[in-house]
Amino acid sequence: MSENLDRLAAEGVAVWLDDLSRERLAGGRLADLVGELRVVGITSNPTIFAKAIRSGDRYDDQVGELARRGVRAEEAVRLLTAYDVRWACDILRPVYEASDGVDGRVSLEVDPRVAHDTAATVAEARALWWLVDRPNLFVKIPATQEGLEAISTALAEGISVNVTLIFSLDRYDQVLRAFLNGMGRAHAAGRDLASVASVASFFVSRVDTEIDGRLDKIGTPEAQELRGQAAVANARLAYQRFERARASDRWRALEAAGMRPQRPLWASTGVKSPAYADTRYVDDLVAPGVVNTMPEHTLRAVSDHGRIRGDTIHGTYVQARQVLDDLEALGVSYDDVVRVLEDEGIATFTASGMQLFEQLDTELHSRRAAA
Repeated sequence: MSENLDRLAAEGVAVWLDDLSRERLAGGRLADLVGELRVVGITSNPTIFAKAIRSGDRYDDQVGELARRGVRAEEAVRLLTAYDVRWACDILRPVYEASDGVDGRVSLEVDPRVAHDTAATVAEARALWWLVDRPNLFVKIPATQEGLEAISTALAEGISVNVTLIFSLDRYDQVLRAFLNGMGRAHAAGRDLASVASVASFFVSRVDTEIDGRLDKIGTPEAQELRGQAAVANARLAYQRFERARASDRWRALEAAGMRPQRPLWASTGVKSPAYADTRYVDDLVAPGVVNTMPEHTLRAVSDHGRIRGDTIHGTYVQARQVLDDLEALGVSYDDVVRVLEDEGIATFTASGMQLFEQLDTELHSRRAAA
């Protein structure tokens, strides 16, 4: 067991893995990571699943069965991914039980093509919740404007939700309100609030990638000094918003009724630039009650040479706010950056989904023709 990961857990950070595939499940690697590297949850997304299904032959037999049944590509994708997530939920069930339902969670995202359609997103969430049929599932719903009501509705119906693709502090405030609205409705309906869980996935590295590119175009010494500072500053200010929400009367009343906190989850924590330390989005975002979901290479880097030095968020809010103010002063529009990142995030996941649908459609037709 890694001392760094032990230290991270002792500081109140839940270590999750941002990857899932049939190969990882069948080969026992996921169980190994749970046992050896303190992994207590899993996230995935359409891009990760598209890569998993394209790689290797672990899905071949099941695809053949689906072809013989005449299943269409979109439903085939849903069935294949739900199978993997159900399997992962079972592997993590002991973690779920030992943590009283806090961890041991596995996330499955709704079809990103419906991210701007509230009713369709709710329908997808209900279908995935029923299809996987495991209490430790998180249904991932993008934090688009239209997704906010879907988040509240899903929570009100007892569906645990991972709110994803959050980049903006203002949008995060809206997500926190959607969470409270959903849990308030669940309470009014007489649901056991402790049985409903949620995390809010605040994306990190993509913020630096987008803003660093804009700073490079500006090219001044002042711009260069701000490179690589925005993502951590943005996430730290998000934690401040979380603390403010948790101190509200409404939150406290629902917590007294059994509601669990909606934990902030740091997503996209793999470092994109070789100029930065490969563990920075873990080392610099340590605080109680957060989740950090990492690709395996980041997880192993943290285990090997991470610099876990206690809480690195509290006491940084003034400095973090100054970073964003300095960027605005240089002409880097925060509102435009987060809008672009949200649009790109939806577009990327949608494109991955479409590629997977097309690939499976071709494969299913081929199997049927050969039968």
